[in-house]
Amino acid sequence: MKPRVAITAGDPAGIGPEIAEKAAADSRVRDVCEPVIYGPPGRARFQPGVVSADAGRAAYDAICAATRDAQSGVVAAIATAPVNKLAFSRAGLPWKGHTDLLAHLTGSSSVAMMFWSDPLKVVLATVHIPLADVPRALSAHQLDEIITTTARGLPAFGIDRPRLALAGLNPHAGEEGLMGDEEERVLKPVVAAARARGVQIDGPFPGDTVFVRASRGEFDAVIACYHDQGLIPVKLLAFGRAVNVTLGLPIVRTSVDHGTAFDIAGRGVADPSSMIEATLLAARLAAHRQGSGSHRR
Repeated sequence: MKPRVAITAGDPAGIGPEIAEKAAADSRVRDVCEPVIYGPPGRARFQPGVVSADAGRAAYDAICAATRDAQSGVVAAIATAPVNKLAFSRAGLPWKGHTDLLAHLTGSSSVAMMFWSDPLKVVLATVHIPLADVPRALSAHQLDEIITTTARGLPAFGIDRPRLALAGLNPHAGEEGLMGDEEERVLKPVVAAARARGVQIDGPFPGDTVFVRASRGEFDAVIACYHDQGLIPVKLLAFGRAVNVTLGLPIVRTSVDHGTAFDIAGRGVADPSSMIEATLLAARLAAHRQGSGSHRR
């Protein structure tokens, strides 16, 4: 029996509804799942390309409905089209995106944002925070939770004993404290502690080489210290084919690797490739869970 996959339409003023419809109609998607679109019943009231509180609230409502149905078993997985963070803010919503909202809705205490692609898999240790705040956010506790969540999550993708690498924060991974001491104070001790309990992880390695090594097969996934450090190599190698996956949730959730693209909204020219890939991966993960009888990753 094919799993039912909820496809949320994202911000209705962006390209989300268009790519959701295109993905749901794609023959590759229909071969592996039954897609169900969640979104506002009509889009006429939303002006394409315009940020609004109304659109932010509509996107939020669709996510909540899909999450409730995933938790109750009405659907087996969720694949989400992009939302707009400013629209969320104007709607009075405190969440900056899907990851923290889904953690709240499901009561998940430790989640991680992973970008999955054939050439490279990257997990973000910090996400949507200013770059100036990253060093303070990279606490031993935070990194340890990300490493643990990653190691526990990857077996669902067929990687039973994942080989992980941690990217350094500073140039040359700090050069033994010469270019910053975060590696010596925080990153190295966390890696050592994880290895002591059986996690296969190495590093921290310089950020300008570790992603090359992973793309060549030396590591199954890289944990990046901050948003752009991880997203630049993924999008360089696999833009439009990468899938955003939330690790640590009690439900399967995947998403696209791009934003709402307000500049082309309403023109019918949006590329649904990443939405299709996200839906295919959601169906694959849902089938894996059904086969294993597991309800948690």
